[in-house]
Amino acid sequence: MVISKEKFKEDYLRKLMTMHARSFEQASVSDKYSALGSLIRDYAAENWVKTNEAYLKKGSKQVYYFSIEFLLGRLLGNNLVNTGLEQVCEEVLSELGMSLKELKAAEPDAGLGNGGLGRLAACFLDSMASLGIPGHGCGIRYKYGLFEQKIVNGYQVELPENWLREGNVWEIRKADKAVEVRFGGNVWVERTDDKLKVHHEDYETVLAVPYDTPIIGYKNDTVNTLRLWSAEAPNKDFDLTSFSRGDYMKAVEYKYSVESISQVLYPDDSYAEGRRLRLKQQYFFVSAGLQSIVKRFKSGNHDIRDFDEKVAVHINDTHPAVAVPELMRILIDQEGLEWDEAWKITTNTISYTNHTIMSEALEKWPIDLFKELLPRIYMIVQEINERFCRELWNRYPADWGRIAAMAILADGYVKMANLAIVGSHSVNGVAKIHTEILKKQELANFYNFYPYKFNNKTNGITHRRWLLKANPGLTCAIRDAIGTAWMRHPSELKKLLKFENDPAFQEITRKIKLDNKRQLAGIIKDKYNITVNPESIFDVQVKRMHAYKRQILNVFHIMDLYNRLREDPDLDVIPRTFIFGAKAAPGYYLAKQQIKLINTLAEKVNHDPVIKDKIKIVFMEDYKVSLAERIIPAADISEQISTTTKEASGTGNMKLMMNGAITVATLDGANIEIREEVGDDNIIIFGMTEREVLEYYRNGGYNSMEFYNNDPRLKTILEQLVNGFFRVGHVEFMSIYNALLMHNDEYFVLKDFDDYIKAHQRVDQLYRQPAKWQQMSINNIAHSGRFSSDRTIEEYASGIWGAQSIMVKE
Repeated sequence: MVISKEKFKEDYLRKLMTMHARSFEQASVSDKYSALGSLIRDYAAENWVKTNEAYLKKGSKQVYYFSIEFLLGRLLGNNLVNTGLEQVCEEVLSELGMSLKELKAAEPDAGLGNGGLGRLAACFLDSMASLGIPGHGCGIRYKYGLFEQKIVNGYQVELPENWLREGNVWEIRKADKAVEVRFGGNVWVERTDDKLKVHHEDYETVLAVPYDTPIIGYKNDTVNTLRLWSAEAPNKDFDLTSFSRGDYMKAVEYKYSVESISQVLYPDDSYAEGRRLRLKQQYFFVSAGLQSIVKRFKSGNHDIRDFDEKVAVHINDTHPAVAVPELMRILIDQEGLEWDEAWKITTNTISYTNHTIMSEALEKWPIDLFKELLPRIYMIVQEINERFCRELWNRYPADWGRIAAMAILADGYVKMANLAIVGSHSVNGVAKIHTEILKKQELANFYNFYPYKFNNKTNGITHRRWLLKANPGLTCAIRDAIGTAWMRHPSELKKLLKFENDPAFQEITRKIKLDNKRQLAGIIKDKYNITVNPESIFDVQVKRMHAYKRQILNVFHIMDLYNRLREDPDLDVIPRTFIFGAKAAPGYYLAKQQIKLINTLAEKVNHDPVIKDKIKIVFMEDYKVSLAERIIPAADISEQISTTTKEASGTGNMKLMMNGAITVATLDGANIEIREEVGDDNIIIFGMTEREVLEYYRNGGYNSMEFYNNDPRLKTILEQLVNGFFRVGHVEFMSIYNALLMHNDEYFVLKDFDDYIKAHQRVDQLYRQPAKWQQMSINNIAHSGRFSSDRTIEEYASGIWGAQSIMVKE
C-alpha cells in the first residue's frame, strides 16, 4: 500500500476531527490512537472488499479456522508493518510532535485468549493472509477476556479485563448477519413423504451478532476476516413491563443471562454453572459460525452437495468439536440431506488439531448436561456413536474394552476428542514427538483404526510480529546483512549462518540484545522499583502457570543458587536476572501457590544484601502479547523445561530462539525439532528421555522420597518451603511440598533437578565466552525460519485443506 506523507497527514487529521470533533492539539492520546487505527482500517477496507470479491469470482476453497481463543495482542503496529505504512506514519506523527510508540502503547491488548492455543490461532490467521490463502477465523467476542492479573501481597488476584471499555477501532459490527442459536427445549422427529422433519419446541433463543476484524496480509493486498460472535437477547434489552412495575432486577435478568455467554473466556468449571456456561459458549460460536458459512456458500448459488469441495472447517482442539453434529444438523434438518450423504460431506469438511496428550485435558461433558442443553445435537451424537460402535464391533468383535475406550458416549460422558476424530478426515499433532505419542500411546486405538487420518504439522509463529515488529533493531541488522527476502521467505534466515563467527556481526547482535535488555530493565524499574543489571543473564520463563510446565523446577534452581550464595557471597557466578510471566487458572490452587512462592522468594532475594545483587527475580504481572514483545527480545535464556512427553509443541521456544535466546530444554514438544535444526552445540538439553518417562508411567517405580533423602540440596529446599525460611505461615507452601513428596512428584521435578543444575552450570560457562555465546545466538536466529507459521500453514493448506493461494490483484 503506497500513500504519500501529505495524503496520510491530511487523511489522519480529517479522521481525528470527524471522529472526535477535536483538533490534534486538543485531542487526547486515546483520541489520536483511535483515529489512527480507524484510518488504517479504512485504508484496508478497499482491499478487504476486493479480497472477498476475488475469492468469490475464482470459486476459491475457503478455510474457516474455529478456535475458542484468538490471542491477537495489539493490532496497530502489526497492521502498519503489513500495510507498509509504518515509516510514513512515523514521519507524519513526528511532524505533528507525537511519537508512534506512544500511540501503539495506548491500544489495549485484545482480551480474546490466554496462552499458546490462542496465540497459535492468531499467528495462523496472519500467515494465511500473508500467503494469500482464503482463510478466516471464527470465535467469540469476549467482553472481559480471561482476566487482568494483579499481584497483591504476592498472590494472583483476578480482575475483569475490560479491554472494550473505549471500543475497538478494528472491528465492524454486522447486525444484518446475525443468526439465532437455540438451547434447551424439546425435540421430536417425524417422517413425512420419506423426509425427516424435526420439531424443536420451547427452546431458548440467543442472537449471535458477528463483529468482523480485518486480517491484513504482509504487503500483498490480501485482507481476510476474523469473525467473532457476541451473544445478545433476540428481541429486547430488558423486560419493560417488569421495569415499569418496579421489578428492576427481573427487567434486566434475561439480558444479562444471555450476554454471559460472551462475557469471559474459560469461566470457572469447578462449579456446575461454570461447566454449563462453557458448553453454551462452545455450541454458541460453532453453531453461529457454521450457519453463517452455509448461508454464504448458498448465496453463491452452489449446490449444498458440493459443500466440502468449497469449504474446509478446521477445529483448533476439542472446544469446537460440536461442529461435527452441528454441521450434520444443518445438512439433515435444514438442507434435507440423508444421513449418509450428510456424513460424507461433514467428515470431508472438518479437520481437527489435537493439542494435548494429557488425558485430563481431553474434554468430556456429562451426558445429562449435554442432552438438556443441546437436545437435537445429542440425538445426532447418539446416532454417530451407534454407527461408529457398529463399525468397531465388526472390526473387533467382543473386544468390549477397546470399544468402550473408543466410544463417543461412555461412562456417562460425551467424549469430545473421540467425536472430533470420528467426525473429521484429518487428525494432526503439533510436533513430531507429540504426534508419535498420540499414535502409539494416547490415541493408539484410533490410529490403528484410522491410520490414514493421522499426520503431523509442527507449530509455527509469525516472524512478522515476533521479529519485524517486536525487535526492530535485530530486524535492521539482519536486513543489512542478508537483504530483505527473508521477510517474505523466512527460510532465507539461514543465510545468517555465514555470519555466526563474524566478530563484527557478533558485536552488532550483542549490542542490540544489550539495548533490548536495558529497555526491559527500565520497564522493570518503573513498574516494580526493582533495579536489574542489563549485563546479567536474563533468564526467562514466560508461559501459562501449570505443574507440567515446571516453573517450580526453575524456582528450585534459584533457591539452590541463593543458598550457595548465602554460604559463600563471593561465589564466582555470572549475575542472573530471573524473569517470570504467567497466569494461573482461577480455580487452579497449586498453580496460584507457585505464583505466590515466586513472589515470596523474589521479596527475600531482592532485598538480601549478602548476595551482592548476584540474583534478581522479577514476576511481571498480567503477562500478555504486548508484554511478551518486550520480554522476548531481551531474553538470553529460554526456559523450556516441561516434563518430557507433556508439552505438545510449545511456541514460546520458537519466539525466543528467533530473537537469539539460547534454549535450556527437555526433549519435549518442538524442543526436539529445534535441537535437530541448531545442533547439540547450540542448545542445552537436560532431563529424562521419552522412554524413561513412559517407563515410569507404565510400570511405576518412581519414588520422590529417594531424591529428597539422597540429595542434601533438595532436602534443604523442600524443608525451606515449610520451616519458616520464608516470612509466611508454615502451611503457606504445604500444597507444593505435598505435591512433590506426599503425592510422589507427578512431573518428576526432583528426578530432573540435578541434571537441570548441571545445565545451568553450562550456561554460566558459555556466557563467559562472548564469541561462543554470540555464535550460538546467531545460529538460533538463522535456524528459526523453520518454525515460521508460514511453513506450517503451507503444510496445512496442501496436506489437509486442499486450499490454494489467491492473488487479489492481477
